[in-house]
Amino acid sequence: MTSGFTVIRDTTSASDIPRGCVVAMGNFDGVHLGHRAVIGAALRMAELHKTRALAVTFEPHPRLFFSPNTPQFRLSDEAAKLRLLAGTGLAGAVVMTFDKGRAGTTAHDFIHQDLIARLGISGIAVGYDFHFGKGRTGSPSLLATEMPRLGIEVDIQPHVDIDERPVSSTAIRMALAEGQIAEATEMLQGPWFITGEVIHGKKLGRDLGYPTANIRLPANCGLRHGIYAVRVGRGSERFDGVASFGRRPTFDNGAPLLEVFLFDFKGDLYGQTLDVAFIAFIRDELKFDGVDALIVQMNNDSANARAALAAAPDAFPKLGDVT
Repeated sequence: MTSGFTVIRDTTSASDIPRGCVVAMGNFDGVHLGHRAVIGAALRMAELHKTRALAVTFEPHPRLFFSPNTPQFRLSDEAAKLRLLAGTGLAGAVVMTFDKGRAGTTAHDFIHQDLIARLGISGIAVGYDFHFGKGRTGSPSLLATEMPRLGIEVDIQPHVDIDERPVSSTAIRMALAEGQIAEATEMLQGPWFITGEVIHGKKLGRDLGYPTANIRLPANCGLRHGIYAVRVGRGSERFDGVASFGRRPTFDNGAPLLEVFLFDFKGDLYGQTLDVAFIAFIRDELKFDGVDALIVQMNNDSANARAALAAAPDAFPKLGDVT
């Protein structure tokens, strides 16, 4: 394995897989505080073992495989998840393809074929509720029973609570659906973000004095429609702004679109890829009687967004580079 964060896939040659690593295993959607507790345990174990720590994760998300027709609001797609994992100090990630074959692999075979024979792990950390293998028969208790017999250390992390409320990907999705950005940020240990390419729109914002960078989010995005204070990343650059996510009821009530206005920015962003981090919820999406009333409200929204961003000057997800 080379230096930096490296991704190992099912197609990676066995000779390119480092032996003796410690792994943190999970789906890691959002890489929230509970996930970070597992990752932290793996990092500490790896330090004691004088080796490196990797994440073991699955793509597509098993829930999508088992329920392909049920909309799934993912907190982080594969690319975002890997960048978040790369920002934790892990040396890399093992991305296992979750398909019919893997879904049918027994827990015993997964342990012996995937974790031991292929990866040659020396230790593993998991969360208290993580299950794997056919029929979800693989459990933390199974790992705790089987792995030490093979000389492999096991660390099982308990649930993480904030104010006596369990941290989970589901709880974060619910918070985002309700516009509770501060609550989601606390559980994620950083702002929730999306990454997307700037597309051409109808230039409505430009006519109002608010030219926007438009990004189409996945159809299953469960973020509450409304106005947000956002911080935008373009490579290593950061820009503050205000964004609208919704259907533009004053104009066309069309398909949901993220429209981002960057403060004090001039330039062409079409075709560029941006990271948009959601810092604060400003208000719900509203329908206005006319353009003048909308502009007055947009001015107020911008002032409120600037204040929210000034109160969180360093807020941005910690992302790493993925090779």
